Amino acid sequence: MRRLLRPALLCQTLALGAALLVAGPAAASIAWVSNEKDNSLSLIDMQSLEVIDTLAVGQRPRGLLLSHDNRLLYICASDSDRVQVMDVATRKIIKELPSGKDPEQFALHPNDRWLYVSNEDDALVTVIDTQTSEVLGQIGVGVEPEGMAVSPDGKWAVNTSETTNMLHWIDTSTQTLADNTLVDQRPRFVEFSHDGAQLWASAEIGGTLTILDVATRKPLKTLTFQIKGVHPDKVQPVGIKLSADGKLAFVALGPANHVAVIDAKTFEVLDYLLVGRRVWQLAFTPDQRQLLATNGVSGDVSVIDIERRKVLKSVKVGRYPWGVVVTP
Repeated sequence: MRRLLRPALLCQTLALGAALLVAGPAAASIAWVSNEKDNSLSLIDMQSLEVIDTLAVGQRPRGLLLSHDNRLLYICASDSDRVQVMDVATRKIIKELPSGKDPEQFALHPNDRWLYVSNEDDALVTVIDTQTSEVLGQIGVGVEPEGMAVSPDGKWAVNTSETTNMLHWIDTSTQTLADNTLVDQRPRFVEFSHDGAQLWASAEIGGTLTILDVATRKPLKTLTFQIKGVHPDKVQPVGIKLSADGKLAFVALGPANHVAVIDAKTFEVLDYLLVGRRVWQLAFTPDQRQLLATNGVSGDVSVIDIERRKVLKSVKVGRYPWGVVVTP
């Protein structure tokens, strides 16, 4: 004789089954890492922390960024003098954009259309319409431009010039240079705060990080870094990431082999995290619980638990990993 479930138990069972059907299997985030020397991307499954695919791309890939809907991946193929566009779903290159010579870093306007690319060899910033593949303009900046960022409101595009030691403020409404700010030696990377009020700029040879007020375009604070047992000459700040809640900032310190943790409100250095050799760039996972750091010389990616401020694992990738982004 078949026993019937009690009504309350039957309802619970049906509800659980419905929830499982709706939820389905959990999909892990994927980290995309550019390998300079291998002309490839390594894909890391963020659940298993293992490389699950390696994709051939253009020569010397460095900067990576995602379209705002995470469907397209833009790749600076520096020695190919192209920005490649990859379909994230198919993992295929679908087109190439005329980036100008030696693109290294770039930034996407909030309109998800205008791409600002630094051309290191030509002292230019090239502006590309990603939909039409048209060059909208080229803006003269300082010698050896590298870092690029666009403000959250889309008003400013900022470029760093390594040899001129300046930040160049481009008015995106006219695509013209509006102002310059002198900073420390060899500025490499810039990042706007999420509210757009501040701009954070690293200076590799100067060994400093400058926080600027966007409204006045003037420095608010300049930080230095002192790591026990590490010679000051090895402290060379490059990549920067600011948490979405505005509480923390992280700075890759190059051959110092550490990532600095900074209180983004007080500008106090809270900690130094030991990672791989020659740390370049940083990226958050979508939930911002983990931070990834690319280590060029050791050829791996450090996975950092942000709450515990601890490196969970080093994932071996290709030769000289440089850029990194994470898709949901």
